[in-house]
Amino acid sequence: MTSHGEQRVPLRGPGHDDAGHGVPVSRETKPRLRGWLHAVTAPLLLLAGLTLIVLTHSMAGRVGEAIYLLTGLMLFGNSAVYHRGRWPARVDAVLRRFDHSNIAIFIAGTYTPLAVMLLQGGSRVTLLSIIWGCAVLEVACRNMWMGAPRMLYTVLYVVMGWTALFWLAQFWRTGGPAIVWLLLAGGLCYTAGAVCYALKRPNPWPEWFGFHEFFHAGTVLGAMCHLVAIWMAANV
Repeated sequence: MTSHGEQRVPLRGPGHDDAGHGVPVSRETKPRLRGWLHAVTAPLLLLAGLTLIVLTHSMAGRVGEAIYLLTGLMLFGNSAVYHRGRWPARVDAVLRRFDHSNIAIFIAGTYTPLAVMLLQGGSRVTLLSIIWGCAVLEVACRNMWMGAPRMLYTVLYVVMGWTALFWLAQFWRTGGPAIVWLLLAGGLCYTAGAVCYALKRPNPWPEWFGFHEFFHAGTVLGAMCHLVAIWMAANV
């Protein structure tokens, strides 16, 4: 996600690319480690996700895990490309829209295999309908209002992420306490990262590792917790 309020300075020359053509480029000064956490996470998630799908016996579970893997690769892959690159302004804007949209999509993608493998009947349909409905709504709203206040859309993502609180008792009964504790731990990691992003704090080493990197670290740790929870759910 783009860090609004960070210093922006010319990267090459005002409005010119390497060849001297009049092409506007992204001018955000980024910490040197920006995007590397997600760049490393994407291939590791691909390997872990494919392994999980192969080892899962039920077809429904495999489909749910494939959705989780796809949405995770969308999030971490696009984020790595977006944050590591130096893009023309139009490309930067498109990648930024995907970056924001993929957060809601990955939240829904994370809950999908858990709902498929741990819930039954109406509970499963209700959770999937709510979480994917929220994802579609948030994607639409973020693309129509890209200038929305940072605090507003961050809070909405956090609220969406904690939707599963209403189903934790069923997850506990079906999957066991370890899965629930992993879900809670992952949720806390995501929330801590979101707080860093919303407040722009801490920002100890702006040239190398700033508040946005703490946000990315929270997403990586949260995804790891939830991946283990999904792995355990596949073996219930």
